[in-house]
Amino acid sequence: HEREHDREISELVTKHEEEVEKLRAELNKEQQHLLDEVQQQMAATHRLEIEQVQLQSQTLHNLELEALRLSLNNLHTSQLELTQSNLRKEKETALVELREMLNDKRAQEIAILQSRHQLEWEKLKEQCLKEKEDL
Repeated sequence: HEREHDREISELVTKHEEEVEKLRAELNKEQQHLLDEVQQQMAATHRLEIEQVQLQSQTLHNLELEALRLSLNNLHTSQLELTQSNLRKEKETALVELREMLNDKRAQEIAILQSRHQLEWEKLKEQCLKEKEDL
């Protein structure tokens, strides 16, 4: 029973690790997608700003456009950080839920094994008493 229990625990650990790796891969994929999207948005914004700067010869307008670009970059950076933070929180929540689920399953399995052990103990006890009586 101990070997079977150890094997079951090992399987649960392996399954847990696989699920964690899957979640990590999904998180990395989503982060990369968001980074690409932000980079595309920043590149598009940058191109627009360069075209506008070339059309305007006034220094004041050029400074305003640069301030706008910096503001957008800061906004995008803030959005990316917020998104990464949210993804990290979601990942942590998912991991906590998975851990709780695995702990619950383990507790159930332990209860089942204890119940089986108790039944076997009772059978052996009865068998022992019967053999005593027979003797």
